[in-house]
Amino acid sequence: MTARPLKKHYLLAFALGVLALFCGCAEAEDPPLRGTISWIYDGDTLKVDGIGKVRLIGIDTPEKDDSKRDRYLRSQGVARARLRAVAKEALRFNIATVKGQNVVLQPGAEQRDRHGRLLAYVVLSDGRMLNRLLIEKGYAVVYRRFDFSHKDDFLHAEAEARRNQVGLWRP
Repeated sequence: MTARPLKKHYLLAFALGVLALFCGCAEAEDPPLRGTISWIYDGDTLKVDGIGKVRLIGIDTPEKDDSKRDRYLRSQGVARARLRAVAKEALRFNIATVKGQNVVLQPGAEQRDRHGRLLAYVVLSDGRMLNRLLIEKGYAVVYRRFDFSHKDDFLHAEAEARRNQVGLWRP
């Protein structure tokens, strides 16, 4: 007598599970992306073993050579020589701080940029986010062109770096 109601419960559970999958109600949690940073290209691009090139979401660091991307920072009063110096400082900071480190990557809503790089927040083993850390040090500015989940926080960190006159904002 109990076999029949039990069978109905299994069928009901199965049907609800299938329905949840189709309506998107039961999204599976993806395991976090983890890897070791094996190469630093520049202030905002690095290589993570097993994942490839990663572009840090929401920030922009100066290029090592003059670039049309300098326009915004030049309009903020940052001299060309300061841009080149900060590009080197950001590169050295990343090499000293994160090269060889195991990190967790948190991809953004837009997973890849036009160059095929994974767009991600990089969380260090101590819980700090590299993207924000570079802004705090004055090595990066907030990339204002697109929206992203930490934009308000990053803008606050940039304003603080300006007030503290660090990195790009050093007189």
